[in-house]
Amino acid sequence: MLLDASACGLYPIAVTPFLPDGAIDFASIDRMCDFYIACGATGLTILGIMGEAPKLDSVESLAVVKRVTDRVKVPVIVGVSAPGFAAMRILALASMAAGAAGVMIAPPPNLRTDDQIISYYAQAVEAIGNDIPFVIQDYPLTLSVVMTPKVIRQIVMDHPSCVMLKHEDWPGLEKISTLRAFQTEGSLRPLSILTGNGGLFLDFELERGADGAMTGYAFPDMLADVVRLAKDGQREKAHDLFDAHLPLLRYEQQQGVGLAVRKYVLQKRGVIAHDTQRKPAGGITATARAEIDYLLTRLSRHDERAKL
Repeated sequence: MLLDASACGLYPIAVTPFLPDGAIDFASIDRMCDFYIACGATGLTILGIMGEAPKLDSVESLAVVKRVTDRVKVPVIVGVSAPGFAAMRILALASMAAGAAGVMIAPPPNLRTDDQIISYYAQAVEAIGNDIPFVIQDYPLTLSVVMTPKVIRQIVMDHPSCVMLKHEDWPGLEKISTLRAFQTEGSLRPLSILTGNGGLFLDFELERGADGAMTGYAFPDMLADVVRLAKDGQREKAHDLFDAHLPLLRYEQQQGVGLAVRKYVLQKRGVIAHDTQRKPAGGITATARAEIDYLLTRLSRHDERAKL
């Protein structure tokens, strides 16, 4: 089951659950996988930025991959970004051998010019092989690498194994429209576009031509519902549901504490046993937890799934 350009729906970015001592919580991985599937996930993405991938060693990373691919029957995308191509190649090949559907590659922060970005992805494909489907992660807010639509088009057209864009530019609505316009005029082949940023702009991203969401908001069931409603042409219902979640979405997007908020809510939902992050890690105060609980209470008036 290899990833291709028809991928759509919801690919949650999974957290990596840890026990209080920092060891990987495999029982919570099983429960988390079951939860995502029950929420309507059409695929899963693991070992991304929010999965604390840099804090895992190579043995742990592959153990997580095998646990997830053994648990679910949907396509699994594995983040294989690494400082060097040797580590990227090893994890990519091992992940595919374990049953992954494809890999996700983020550009390193030192890339500054269009030529550097295009060259980097050419070298990455050379390293992992042109038979492994891959996802471009376009996340300039965190990675500080700005990819124009023309650069993305060049990478896609140069490499048939590039089948998806994880779109996380901000503002980025016009970028989606430009890429879809490229396809209409025939200068860009079919490409799946899934969006991130916690889902903060999902309502209009879908209307601009996104195929779905790839993000880790703690209510993936809401994201799946919004994608479905938008696809069915139920615009008002999609926006009403999305709007109800906006205050919590906004709170979760805070730099430095976003993952702590997400894990706290997932723990309250019974998805993971502990909200532990592996060190070095940020955290949330008792005041912040009270604020989150207040937001959940307010949200529960519109969405019963928030009644925790």
